[in-house]
Amino acid sequence: MARTAGEAPVALTMRPSAPALGAVIGAMGYVEGRFAHSAELALPTGGAQLLVNLDGDALSSSPLKGAPRRTGGAALHGPYAEPAVIDPAQQRAVLWVAFRPAGAHPFLDVPVSEVRDQLVGLDELWGTDGAVLRERLLEAVAAGGPRAGLRVLETALTDRARRPLEPDPAVRLAAARLDRGAPVGEVADRLGWTTGRLARRCTEQLGLTPKRYARIRRFQRLLRRVNAGHGPPDWAVLAADCGYHDQAHLIHEFRALAGITPTAYAPRSPHERNHVPLGG
Repeated sequence: MARTAGEAPVALTMRPSAPALGAVIGAMGYVEGRFAHSAELALPTGGAQLLVNLDGDALSSSPLKGAPRRTGGAALHGPYAEPAVIDPAQQRAVLWVAFRPAGAHPFLDVPVSEVRDQLVGLDELWGTDGAVLRERLLEAVAAGGPRAGLRVLETALTDRARRPLEPDPAVRLAAARLDRGAPVGEVADRLGWTTGRLARRCTEQLGLTPKRYARIRRFQRLLRRVNAGHGPPDWAVLAADCGYHDQAHLIHEFRALAGITPTAYAPRSPHERNHVPLGG
């Protein structure tokens, strides 16, 4: 049955069934929906995603400053350090993979930093394998539904791995501690590294410097709290609880990472906190 604009999206989320992929993929799934709004903000999470548009052979992303990025219907959305405007019409039927910290690294021939703030077609990254993947997924979904498509996608990722499917344990530890709000210097000391070495390893494998990654993950902690609460947020309390110096600091960081003020933040739903509708 065709879905109409404004209906809640149909969503399937699962862990990879292949044990080896569990170390590098946090979740994967399928989303299908029709949306009344014409554009939306996608907020930075610090992670990379693989996206396959099954409804049309196109994906696009436009930073608030700079030129739009357009690809075919299968692409890698690198770690973003800024918000981007995306087209809800390209989310009518999408298979997706959300990589764990440093999880995209095994599938790339270049450092993850090379795809930071980029939407890159899989044909550019993987050549012929990437160019034909969308057609294979369309056939799988037509024959067996989204779960069949996700199984094909798992196989394609396993075959594509260029490095062991196990992130560098030191970088993974660094990401976990930064995610919890540990200072960069403290994380470097814990690993017995200089801050310069930490920056190089994180930039190569996470795609972001430790400081930038920590800022984005603090922002994500804030969004989780906002969407878990009841009633209007108390921004002063949230600033103290989430590691901001004060409410003014929170507002400044919110504008930098979301492109809007905290009071203008109205996500698509509490469970889709990184999608903010724009216009009608």
